[in-house]
Amino acid sequence: MKNLLPFITAVTLINGVSAESAQKGSDIITLPKPKLESKISVEEALQGRRSERSYKNEPLSLSEVSQLLWAAYGVTRKMPGFRGGLKTAPSAGATYPLELYLVAGNVTDLPKGIYRYVPGQHALAKVFAGDKRAELCAAAHGQSMVRNAPALIVYTAIYERATGRYGTRGKDRYVCMDLGHSAQNVYLQAYTLGIGTCAVGAFDDNALKKALPIAKNEIPLYIMPLGKI
Repeated sequence: MKNLLPFITAVTLINGVSAESAQKGSDIITLPKPKLESKISVEEALQGRRSERSYKNEPLSLSEVSQLLWAAYGVTRKMPGFRGGLKTAPSAGATYPLELYLVAGNVTDLPKGIYRYVPGQHALAKVFAGDKRAELCAAAHGQSMVRNAPALIVYTAIYERATGRYGTRGKDRYVCMDLGHSAQNVYLQAYTLGIGTCAVGAFDDNALKKALPIAKNEIPLYIMPLGKI
């Protein structure tokens, strides 16, 4: 894997601030340690997984959010230079072009706001205080599940991470493959927790970018509402 290191940028810029600098701030929330066992097998989760668009009016716990984010893009082996380390989802050349944001509206012990997931620390970095679900719903052409879900995961991509090594093929193919790997992990993990989700790709890109405090070179790809079913 040493031959990959020259192609990987260790520091990601978010709103002009490096991830390393952001992690030193006071608005860092360390997430509960993820569990590595479940009463539901992978086979059961594959059989039962569906896109769910209706959710109970109940909060999610911080432990549930932690588990879902870890399943999506958590570090399974720490390695310097790989944006925290190797992750739960495969990535072409270990370039890891995705960024994940948690939009919290009704999560126990977590104030409403938008948080960037920091895989290397398994932590959340607050980037906005307040409830943005209504704006995201409007950007998603009024899909009510976006407004009603207690939390959402929003995926963005920094294409340069993939195109820097793979050219246009990195953007046209590999980033989308990375997204699919990670999102399926969310589906399967959510099923084991009794949580529903649905991958939403129908939204106005510009409206969503205005609603999210993301860098100019980040492209929104998915909204995944999360709620009890």
